[in-house]
Amino acid sequence: MFVSKDHSSIYFPPNGFNHIKVLQGQPQKGNTTHERDDNIIAPNEKGYINVPLSISNEKDKLLDGLLVSGFDEASCISRLQSHLYRKASPHKPSRYLISKLRNYEELHRRCGPNTIAYNKSMTNIENSKNNNVDGCKYIVWSPTNGLGNRIISMAATFLYAILTDRVLLVRFGKDISGLFCEPFLNSTWMLPNNSPFWKQEHIETYDSFLEKGRSKTNKTKEDLPSALFLYHQYTKEDTEKFFHCDYTQDLLRDIPLLILQTDQYFVPSLSMITSFNFEINKMFPQKDTVFYHLGHYLFHPSNQAWGLISRFYQTYLAKADERIGLQIRVFDPQITSQQEIMDLILSCTIENKILPKLETQNSVSYSENHTLKAVLVASLYPDYGESLRAMYLNKASVNGELIGVFQPSHEQQQKFHDNMHDMKAWTEMYLLSLSDVLVTSSFSTFGYVAQGLGGLKPWLLVRPHMRKPNSTSCEQDLSSEPCFHFGPKHECNGKPQNHFASSFPHFLECKDINRGLKLVSDSALL
Repeated sequence: MFVSKDHSSIYFPPNGFNHIKVLQGQPQKGNTTHERDDNIIAPNEKGYINVPLSISNEKDKLLDGLLVSGFDEASCISRLQSHLYRKASPHKPSRYLISKLRNYEELHRRCGPNTIAYNKSMTNIENSKNNNVDGCKYIVWSPTNGLGNRIISMAATFLYAILTDRVLLVRFGKDISGLFCEPFLNSTWMLPNNSPFWKQEHIETYDSFLEKGRSKTNKTKEDLPSALFLYHQYTKEDTEKFFHCDYTQDLLRDIPLLILQTDQYFVPSLSMITSFNFEINKMFPQKDTVFYHLGHYLFHPSNQAWGLISRFYQTYLAKADERIGLQIRVFDPQITSQQEIMDLILSCTIENKILPKLETQNSVSYSENHTLKAVLVASLYPDYGESLRAMYLNKASVNGELIGVFQPSHEQQQKFHDNMHDMKAWTEMYLLSLSDVLVTSSFSTFGYVAQGLGGLKPWLLVRPHMRKPNSTSCEQDLSSEPCFHFGPKHECNGKPQNHFASSFPHFLECKDINRGLKLVSDSALL
């Protein structure tokens, strides 16, 4: 985006990552396409950002102790650069959370892949028919559904690993390999390719575990298997899992290896478990910062992803006075027209003064308001970004604000098992998280990742076919926490429970799905 010196006109360059010359590998050498000034963060010849030492100290780099030093900086540039792209955060990690992370890192270093303890433990687990196995305990995260679901479920699984003293291992396919840096110092979180636990066909399932009555105390702990596969994903035939119950967790605790396939942010169900709740409260005094802190700890964009993120940001977003993120997910293209969605977007953003109204007069007027707003549009379809861009290019805003509209990609449809598709999705989630104001689509985990990393309370667009006459087009969310879409249906005694939010402090029903549960801060409960 290039603006004339007197801000009287604005030019929109071609959109997309393709406008930025380098798509893969290390960040570009030299300066980016814009001229250098004191307000722009520009990389030097090694790809690092030059900033005054006064605003780039060790405390900032390590996010107030959330991260640990010692990593090879060149292998993951984003780890120590990302804080430069965000405003100072009011959310500081608690000392207890930091101590739990340091303890977990030691466990992962001792029991992670390529260690003597790992090899011994895995051999024992594979060859044993029951849980009478000494050594380290593990939870293997197995992916399902899109990248947004994967990221929020990984964060929840990592919290579960911390709470149960398990080592987290991830089964990454080719589609998401290369998106993230390794999060743990001198170790890997990748399940080795030669592990027999890449397949779970021969492993007892959690459903059969329940059917046999092993969740009750009428079985001894010696009867438990050495490995168990848990399918923690919502289906139309969703049966009660009782995963949120103390008696189930008491027995799962004694199983050395759990393989968890999930697409849900099940953190609220962990808060229902008595012993876990105590720990979670100590780790996260601000209840709505669980994903914020775990996300910043775990998910560092790889050098390839960070190159896309940083170059796009510096080229199009850095000079703006305000950055607005607009994420548009169309769940029902057969029953919802493009115009209906566009009307919804304009109603939401203009009524809530996120975007300005247009000047209705055709005359050219001069305004001293030189405020520049950059709108980042993330959508599978190009129509919405193009419509917004044309709208603000063809007419002036009533208050003289200049609006730049940029859309990195438009893939037309969601693609599974496609690495470049997921790379673009990850960079757009991250770019959205750098917004000052965020507007997202209800029920979208893509938006959840952006709001969680940004610590933002987004404006949630109502799904058009669910909107009631004369109702609002969007509503601001209660917290930046992702929604747990499908909470438990029953209490642990088997009694149906439709209102868990009324039974637990800091739970509220999600605004975008009434069966969903969300962690909120004290202020949201007032």
